[in-house]
Amino acid sequence: MQGPENGGIGIFLGTVRISPAAEDHAKDEVVALDYEAHPQLAPARLQAICEEAAERWDVRRAVAIHRTGLCSLGEPTVVIACGAPHRKDALEACRWIIDEVKSSVPIWKREVYADGTAWVSPHGP
Repeated sequence: MQGPENGGIGIFLGTVRISPAAEDHAKDEVVALDYEAHPQLAPARLQAICEEAAERWDVRRAVAIHRTGLCSLGEPTVVIACGAPHRKDALEACRWIIDEVKSSVPIWKREVYADGTAWVSPHGP
């Protein structure tokens, strides 16, 4: 990400946090998240999003990585980094990328509770 042309590097790190569970498990808290992704489409979509960000902003390099599998509290699940000549472009691109990842990459999340699991998406994988 570093380079002589990049004066700003924006980084977003998403982690598993303690949060109130879904309405049907309102008394329980999430203890982990379990992610599944389409093996071909998810990486291709992540790459396409980064390429689009580089076209929208003056970003010289953008990377987005999302984990799959079981992720415990405090563990990182997604990391996004953008290098640009100026911080504004790097930070705006990072924000846009995470929004696009959440809305359009075929990654499914299952919330894990002490007493079981529930898909966040109504369709699951």
